This record gives sequence, C-alpha cells and structure tokens, in this order.
Amino acid sequence: MNVITPKVTQKILTALLFLVSLDLAAQISYTGFIDKYPIEFITDLNSEGSGNAIYAYSNYDTPIEIKGILKQKILTFYEKDKTGKNTAKMTFENFNPKSKKLEGVWTDLNTKKELEITLSKTFEVEYGDAAEWKNIEILQPVSLKGKYFKLIISKIKGGYAKVTGVKILEKKTDKLIQQIALECELWGLNNINTGDYNFDGIEDFSVFESSYAGPNTSRLYFLYNPKTGKYFESSFSGTSLQFDSKTKRIEERNQCCAGRSVTTAKYKVVNDKMVLIKQTCLEYDDKTGDYKKVKCD
Repeated sequence: MNVITPKVTQKILTALLFLVSLDLAAQISYTGFIDKYPIEFITDLNSEGSGNAIYAYSNYDTPIEIKGILKQKILTFYEKDKTGKNTAKMTFENFNPKSKKLEGVWTDLNTKKELEITLSKTFEVEYGDAAEWKNIEILQPVSLKGKYFKLIISKIKGGYAKVTGVKILEKKTDKLIQQIALECELWGLNNINTGDYNFDGIEDFSVFESSYAGPNTSRLYFLYNPKTGKYFESSFSGTSLQFDSKTKRIEERNQCCAGRSVTTAKYKVVNDKMVLIKQTCLEYDDKTGDYKKVKCD
C-alpha cells in the first residue's frame, strides 16, 4: 500500500495550485509600435499578476522573452542581458486586460532613453466551457538562426485548449518554411524548445506534448534534414528526456506512485533513433528509508 506523506501531500497541493493558476492565465496578443518600429507582443499573466511576455520587432522577428508583474494596475516587464542584469523595462500604467489598446513606455535602463509604446489587441486566449476559438497563432520565445516559430492553438466548447500545429517562418520576410500538424497540450507560452537532439551539430526543435503524474512530461522531437531543408518528427520518445551534448547521450527519468518508484535510462543515438544502453529501476524501502534496486519489468 502506498503511503502519502506530508511532503507528498504538499507537492500534490502545489501542483494543483499551479494548474489552477495556469487555467486562470491571461494570454493576450498585441501588435503595434515601439516608437516607429513595428512589433508583435504577447503577455501571459497568472492570477497573481506575475508572468512572462514575448515581443519581437517585425523587421527582425527575433523573439525577446521578458518577465514582469502587475501591481496596483501598473504592469512592468524587465528585459535582461545574458548575465541576468536588467537592461530595459516596459511600463504600462492603468493596465486593463480587457482594453483593446495598450500604451506604455520602453526605457533603456543604461541611458535612460524612453520610447513610446502603442499597441492594439489582436486576440485574447479565453478559457472556460463556453469559450471557443480556432487556429490562433502565438509567437514562441525561442528561435533558430534565420527562423522563428508560431504555435497554432484551438479550443472547442467544453474542452481544453490544444496545440494543433506549428509554423516555421523565415525571419525578416515572414515566409512560411514549413507547417506541421500537432495534437498536444497547451503549456503557457513556452511550448517549444530548441536543441541538437541527435547530436549532429544542427539545431532541432521540440514541442511540449503532455504532463503526467508528478514531474513527468513528454515532448515531440523534430529533427532537421539538411537534404530537404525541412524538419521531420523523430521516433524519440520517453519521459522527461534530458540531452547531454558532451557525452552525446539521452537520459530519461520516470517517477511513479508519489515518487516511491523511479526508473532511469540512458540512450545513445544511432541513425536518428534512440538505442537503450542502460536501465535502472528503484523502489522506496520503508525499512531503510532509502531506494533499493529492483528488477525492471
């Protein structure tokens, strides 16, 4: 019989609170200008007023991810450099998520230079049983050299928001390079990751697929084919995969039964396929208060 400890109970409550805050998130997309420069801007605020935003100058299409907070109707986002230092901020006074217009100021924190921001709402991702929308495109915070991503999302009445596809577009020209149909869970704004998943020296991308019990998640992995210039869905699969570029190995960790059972595995990549090298199965022993190795099924 599984024993639910106070720590496990706390983790469950934390997970439930996270899911509630995600469901209440306000994902709103705008287009407009910073000074005379056209931009696309999308916010993702949770019920507590904190969250992320992404914006990109339309002439370049390189997304910039920023973090911020809504406090006393003042919405402030900070832009950081690679060291984590705040380099710029966006300030929107009297922020109202239902307003069709959004006006604010972009400030360079080094030079104190200020530029006016003028935005118009293009759509708001609404939740609830009555909400319904189809093929909304959301800018993603990651990009590749010369390419950027837009997620395609839809929702039917009485259902959950779903990712139904992804567009890969050329920076500066917005030319559609490739469109891929999907069926995945919507995970805030950060649904796409990039990385060299088959260790061939070329960046690939992945899409968040689903979350499971505990910390377990899965993703779909798309590898780049240099001959076609397109991406194809790989056969890579597993729970919470981690990719080590130094060892060129893939590691998997799967937790079950409130963390009492843990399975880890290590893979190498051969001809764009995962080949199992080692698998270890552990179970929690109440007598010793530690994990012990058991035979894997």
